[in-house]
Amino acid sequence: MKNSGTFYIVATPIGNLGDISMRAIEILRTVDFVLAEDTRHSGNLLKHFDIKTKMLSLHEYNEKDRCEKIITLLKSGINVALICDAGTPLISDPGFYLVKNLQEENIKVVPIPGACAAITALCASGVASDKFIFLGFLSAKKTARLKELEEYKNMSCTMIFYEAPHRIFETISDMATIFSPQRDAVIARELTKIYEDIKRGSLEELLLWLTMDTNNQRGEFVIIVSKEEKENINENTNALNVLNILLKELPLKQAVKIASEITNANKNDLYKIALKQNLDLCQTE
Repeated sequence: MKNSGTFYIVATPIGNLGDISMRAIEILRTVDFVLAEDTRHSGNLLKHFDIKTKMLSLHEYNEKDRCEKIITLLKSGINVALICDAGTPLISDPGFYLVKNLQEENIKVVPIPGACAAITALCASGVASDKFIFLGFLSAKKTARLKELEEYKNMSCTMIFYEAPHRIFETISDMATIFSPQRDAVIARELTKIYEDIKRGSLEELLLWLTMDTNNQRGEFVIIVSKEEKENINENTNALNVLNILLKELPLKQAVKIASEITNANKNDLYKIALKQNLDLCQTE
């Protein structure tokens, strides 16, 4: 929108203050207002860099109420920056509702890139990073959390989660139950801070690591879980044996369906094998 102010989305450090960019500091110094999730927490950051810009709170409880006021300020030519407690705003933090409305009003939105815990953990994890999905925080309630994990069980890409210290053990335990104890994963704790720790192993091994020292359950957590490694169906002798037995007694589709349910093998793979066996049988008769 012509003559309106600019809205900046500014990434801040996730721990080490040295990770802030020069551009971020310049923007925070020159805008008219800084929106912060927790003004007391972010006030310390601004004070450290001698930034005296006025602050306004923006959190999940007041975002919708603040939205109209912020749009009015921007339309009058005021420049505003948004920061969160740590890292990149809107990544499991407030701001989506506001930014959506700003885009609809054609107000200029400018991202100032920087630290993000999810990406920081992924690049150091040793887990495949060519294809991944960010899933944020799981439900705090166990039943809902287990249901969510069941939906993610067969993901064909790396999964990234955030978790709070008081739920880290329960969450890893639930992942081991749903994904299997042997699924490869990484716990990244206190990234860029003094007690930074990046631990890789099976979910079973990570559970043991969490219990070995209670300090391992403290801090800010990123959990990275590897994609499901599908077993080569031709090497799954149990599934092939079950399929062959059922094919002697049942129609092809029914045999495939039951074999898949019994062995948890991929139904499409079993169907291709069963179909090929039928064709081979027809050719020999």
